[in-house]
Amino acid sequence: MNTSSFPCIAVLATGGTIAGQAGDASKTAGYKAGVVGVDKLLDAVPALGAVARIHAEQIASIDSKDMSAELWTTLARRVDALLAQDDIDGVVITHGTDTLEETAYFLHLTVKSAKPVVLIAAMRPSTALSADGPLNLLNAVTVAASEYARGQGVLVAFNNQIHSARDVTKTSTYAVGAFQSPEVGVLGFVQDGRVEFQRSVTRPHTTASKFAVVDAYPVVEVVASHAGVSRIAVDAFVKAGVKGIVVAGTGNGSMHANLTVALSDAVKQGVAVVRASRVGSGHVMRNGAASDDALGTISAGTLNPYKARVLLMLGLTSDATDLQRIFDTY
Repeated sequence: MNTSSFPCIAVLATGGTIAGQAGDASKTAGYKAGVVGVDKLLDAVPALGAVARIHAEQIASIDSKDMSAELWTTLARRVDALLAQDDIDGVVITHGTDTLEETAYFLHLTVKSAKPVVLIAAMRPSTALSADGPLNLLNAVTVAASEYARGQGVLVAFNNQIHSARDVTKTSTYAVGAFQSPEVGVLGFVQDGRVEFQRSVTRPHTTASKFAVVDAYPVVEVVASHAGVSRIAVDAFVKAGVKGIVVAGTGNGSMHANLTVALSDAVKQGVAVVRASRVGSGHVMRNGAASDDALGTISAGTLNPYKARVLLMLGLTSDATDLQRIFDTY
């Protein structure tokens, strides 16, 4: 087979369950994440050779629960550098499931190329019976090699579905279909080499995004509103010098009275406060004079608390004077 005309896809490995290893193939828990190197991941999917030429790099070998802003910066810069090369047609990033949606959204807002960037992961370690990583990897490379993926922003290919980085979230602790886009649905699907997009992303991303990678980001933390919550966490964060707080509020981003007072005090001390919801789908409406205008808080819209944290970090490095417009835009 002459593969010289095949697209060249860079596969960047960061660890995660897809690179996990356990002593018992019948177990899908209790494994060590990030053990298997990128070469072995690729060797497990010989069908990749019929889809693309592969350039492989091991960027990190971590459990994605330990993902950091520093590694996000490293990834974004490496992705941009690779996609600037004429001989690289797309990038696939292997990742853990725990923070995949956060990494994907960060890259969605900071990568400066229209070439495809696709994140994948697995719910079962590589040593498990019916491991889902190999097929997810094959599908991700297939998507990254597709002309239809160009200009769609950063994507997540999981369980035969294609999701936008902005919309996708992990919804199960164990199911192989753990990733969903609850509010707006998938972008399309990939199966047996066929890639089909049924809708496109309308909000700005990648080349249309105003955000750039920087060496350090403002500290932004997340607090949750719940029955009986105190103001202890908010006061501690403010004392520690955080620049932003995202509230995982109840319902439509509502906050317990104790949090409302504490966060109002935080805003007065220059801390940016964003209201998101812990519900899992839906949007947080800006309440105007009833809440946001009076308190100086910002609505997260349809972003969950953890993606709202990513956008707030980037917003504070860009235009902290108009954060509500940033949330309305991105």
